[in-house]
Amino acid sequence: MCGICGVIEKKADNRQLVGEMCRLLAHRGPDNAAVYRSGDVCLGHRRLSIIDLATGDQPIFNADKSVAIVYNGEIYNYRELREELRKRGAAFQTNSDTEVILKLYETDGAPAFARLNGIFAFAILDRRNGQSRLVLARDHFGVKPLHYYRKDDLFLFASEYKALLLHPAVERRLNPQALHHQVNLRYNQTDETLIKDIFRLPPAHFMIIEDGAIQTIERYYQLVPEIDYKKSEAEWLEEIPFYLRQAVKRQLVADVPIGVYLSGGMDSGSIVAMMRDVGVEQVNTFTLGFNEPTDEIDDAQITADYYRTNHHVLRMDMNPMRRMPEVIWHAEEPKINLLQGFAMSDFVSRHLKVALGGLGGDELFSGYDIHKFVLPFNGLHRLIPRWWESTAASAMSGLFYRLQTALLPMKFDEYRRGLQMALASGNIAKFYLILRNVWDFDRAYLQKIYAPQFLQHQLTPVADAFAPLFEKHDGQTPLDRVYFAEFGSKMLNDYLLVEDRMSMSHSLEERVPFLDLDLVQFGFSIPARMKMIGGETKGLLRKAMAPWLPEKILKKKKWGFTFNPYLQFQKDLKATAERILTRRRIERDGIFNYSYIRGILDAPPHPRMRWHYNFIWVLTGFYIWKKMFLESEGFKQRNFDMKDFYG
Repeated sequence: MCGICGVIEKKADNRQLVGEMCRLLAHRGPDNAAVYRSGDVCLGHRRLSIIDLATGDQPIFNADKSVAIVYNGEIYNYRELREELRKRGAAFQTNSDTEVILKLYETDGAPAFARLNGIFAFAILDRRNGQSRLVLARDHFGVKPLHYYRKDDLFLFASEYKALLLHPAVERRLNPQALHHQVNLRYNQTDETLIKDIFRLPPAHFMIIEDGAIQTIERYYQLVPEIDYKKSEAEWLEEIPFYLRQAVKRQLVADVPIGVYLSGGMDSGSIVAMMRDVGVEQVNTFTLGFNEPTDEIDDAQITADYYRTNHHVLRMDMNPMRRMPEVIWHAEEPKINLLQGFAMSDFVSRHLKVALGGLGGDELFSGYDIHKFVLPFNGLHRLIPRWWESTAASAMSGLFYRLQTALLPMKFDEYRRGLQMALASGNIAKFYLILRNVWDFDRAYLQKIYAPQFLQHQLTPVADAFAPLFEKHDGQTPLDRVYFAEFGSKMLNDYLLVEDRMSMSHSLEERVPFLDLDLVQFGFSIPARMKMIGGETKGLLRKAMAPWLPEKILKKKKWGFTFNPYLQFQKDLKATAERILTRRRIERDGIFNYSYIRGILDAPPHPRMRWHYNFIWVLTGFYIWKKMFLESEGFKQRNFDMKDFYG
């Protein structure tokens, strides 16, 4: 993995600026740094050496240096593509996957990016035929990030947007719509960021910039689920290990050792099993514990013992919130699931440079508890007409909201949300979003959460960003549509963002075998009714992996690589929030309603207030972010004292 950045600015020599941008991205690539200028374009690169350690430094050029590339990622099928291109007449100067991308572009143009099976974000400077063209691209499923800024004659791009803020023309202003997403979802579903005018290039897209102006942003690949209802269970059980083995084998490509993030679940255990199956003799595995009853350390040890791995265990300290400023600096967003990934990557990076993780298995094989809530309503959604949900059911839903918030304590919110979810039957998008705790369907809730000044912004409902994900596959079952929506929303903008930022915070490359291009397309061909055999999450995967995994792991209930918010609130979340979310700060900023925050902090702790504690977690992170990125020059540094962020 690496960090990339660049500037297009007429009649400007930005080598010094790009050098500073590279220094700000040094954690993404500590092994080498380079700055390259050609005319009005300046490119920067930070390298983490994984493939072709000797000749893989960047930029890499074509023969006459009319085309150059800076690149972040790994291409797992680069050897096959290299051989094909060589037979077609291409000559290679290095053994790197980077040069394969360059030659593929030279030969077949930007649409050929669809043929790359890997994780990537790159910039290609093309000066052939007297033109000046910059081509940016991001991988199929958004594993690697790429941000950009465009105004007047200035264009900037970088792996992390903190590097863009170094240019004096970039104004650091809050984006209210992105914040509204962050508060509702705990992530941002738009292509915008929390800073106005800074955007994210969508996955599976390339962008072409000519003379500093964006000419086009085009999709080069579209995941289209083609569900196969004809295959038997026996056929699926035979094919699952084949595609998983193939994916793992592909992602073992490296010139350095590779390890595995091992939880106590099936996904990471399956990766270990397939590594041994393809001949890896010594597997390094790593597990993290939270000092909570749901810790998976003992379960992970079962898999480690079963495959005799070289196993390492880390336990979180009891007060992890003290590291929040550092993780917010890396994530560039306030999130609830950062601290564990940050600690884990720190631990793993002391041993090796590359680790495989199990992200994507739940999305492909139906591993989340919410899928069990959707399944019983699968037929009901088709029977209830949409007009009923949007009229009578919606009115009853609003009534439940008013009654509960007026008469009952916060801990009853969960029951009310359950009733509202049931009343959303017939509208799978709304049903799903309520299940994911989105609250802005009750527009009166905005007045409880936000200050009157902030409500002057015209906030678009969160559901609007999800409509395209659900509408594209209207003919499929509701549960199949939920799988697709989750894949293009929470996995992309929550889990993958965390995986990239927290692993790269310690110069660790994390690969995700379950997001192998062929495995994803295969996974989305399995009908929902097959994935949840007997109503059990991952029912089909459990049967497929039975020959490879210990029985206890196959029967284990999923918990997830996360803190328990109820327990964390009592450890150090409440104490930290009390110091940061002060009345003085909240009322001065005019964004949130302090009385609502105070109500959560003063309520007796209760397990059914998980959403409220997550809300407090996001707000605590937001005010750290706000001071760091908007109100000071803190984004330019790496080391922080939590006391500097107290209100």
